[in-house]
Amino acid sequence: MVKELTPFRKRTQPGAWQDVDQLIYKESGYGSAFKSITRRILFDSNAGQNNQVRYFEVASGGWSTFEHHRHTHQVIIYRGSGTAVVGYRSQHVSEGDLVFVDSNEWHQFIATDDGPLGFICIVKEDRDHPVRPSASELQEIYAEHPELKGLIHA
Repeated sequence: MVKELTPFRKRTQPGAWQDVDQLIYKESGYGSAFKSITRRILFDSNAGQNNQVRYFEVASGGWSTFEHHRHTHQVIIYRGSGTAVVGYRSQHVSEGDLVFVDSNEWHQFIATDDGPLGFICIVKEDRDHPVRPSASELQEIYAEHPELKGLIHA
């Protein structure tokens, strides 16, 4: 939940804003499915919409979870650069780039080794839970898309 919604909240440093708490990325139990990533909720339903505008920051060398779910993501790369994996394609992304993750598409965001990857992500506030690949699904993905082996972290 966002603290009291005020008309203005100043940026206090890159990737941080006044009255916006830094949260853990996911609950425990994910093992090495993600590395060095934080989450902030910039806006939620208190802003009069049925969505959340979130900010994620992946530290240098880190990654988000390789997963899919029914809800979509609209992503704006805010700072830094890295690799976005969407479906079975990977693309270098940097500040200002837009990424759309459709329903049930595998996806992951990976920071470069020389700096963070920060991105704004817009999702429905009421949404389903992510699904990670089983070992057999992962082997199938690697067999059909060998270019992803060694790139994605699952």
